[in-house]
Amino acid sequence: GERLAKVPLGDPADENVRMGPLASRDQREEVRARILDLTTDAEIVAGDPARPQLVSGDAEAGAFLNPVLLYCDSPDAARSVHDVEAFGPVSTVMPYDTAEEAVDLVRRGRGSLVTSVFTNDPDIARELVIGMAPFHGRVMIGNRLSAKSSTGHGSPLPGLVHGGPGRAGGGEELGGMRGVRHYMQRTAVQGAPGLVAAVTGRWMEGAPARSGGEHPFRKSLAELRVGDQIVTETRTVTLEDIEHFAEFTGDTFYAHMDEETARANPFFDGRVAHGYLVVSLAAGLFVDPAPGPVLANYGVDGMRFLTPVYPGDTLQVRLTCKEISPRINSDYGEVRWDCRVTNQTGATVAQYDVLTMVAKTGSGEE
Repeated sequence: GERLAKVPLGDPADENVRMGPLASRDQREEVRARILDLTTDAEIVAGDPARPQLVSGDAEAGAFLNPVLLYCDSPDAARSVHDVEAFGPVSTVMPYDTAEEAVDLVRRGRGSLVTSVFTNDPDIARELVIGMAPFHGRVMIGNRLSAKSSTGHGSPLPGLVHGGPGRAGGGEELGGMRGVRHYMQRTAVQGAPGLVAAVTGRWMEGAPARSGGEHPFRKSLAELRVGDQIVTETRTVTLEDIEHFAEFTGDTFYAHMDEETARANPFFDGRVAHGYLVVSLAAGLFVDPAPGPVLANYGVDGMRFLTPVYPGDTLQVRLTCKEISPRINSDYGEVRWDCRVTNQTGATVAQYDVLTMVAKTGSGEE
């Protein structure tokens, strides 16, 4: 009660104020009425909803309400504390003996947008979060490590996607760019790959591609087009390649080094090439080594190894310009390349996107 009484309530323009008014005086009267309902099962132990104490502002003209804390000694026999929501600075403390009882109390509240669990015990955290999750859109776990930096469960992170059931309305919190998209028209586009690629500016499997002629890595952003493609020469993987890669990198996983144990693996028919060896050999096939518009490789996305590569298999790469994203106020932009590595039967052994930085113009271009 002493700590709550020290929360400065008043005019938000006052730098000393930490809590402002509710949205309207009608809302304040609604909250006061709900507090009265709660007192059928609980007692007010801190705060007087009828007489707000201010450090600035007009108590009658503004919709001010001090924090109000209630205590319900017998929550199992109570109803109002579970059924009534006072949408304001109002909380009710309810005792429990076990984590199971805490989950039951939460469930009786019929859902909420967010709840907090404060514990440093991982087992308790698991039991409480799993028990409470079906009734909440978000659960914030607080412990002794996060206590000093946490903003509390009232401040969701922008990337979170969630919406609680019950009284929370089943909606989503509007954080970050996701919040902006709720106010934008979004249209699904359905059609043949070539037409969808033309509309979206992003190449997809089945859309037309252009191969032959100049290597795409020799093209600046001014010359490069979505759908530009190269189909490389081939490279046969040898047992010596696999053993050299294992020795050079230190990756001596048994599937690469031991024929008998590799055959016992349900996924392989013998010793296999390292996935990263396949990716390295693929780069050796599609990269144009001379200096040019391609400035750097800064990563790969969505890498998947789909078919094992054995000694004697022959690899080939199809590299396609998938998306071009020029940077504003910069001399370069990002290019996303669709990379598909196949073997001698045409089976895809690896699939991923290569990400590169490419100059907007080449030498001599305006």
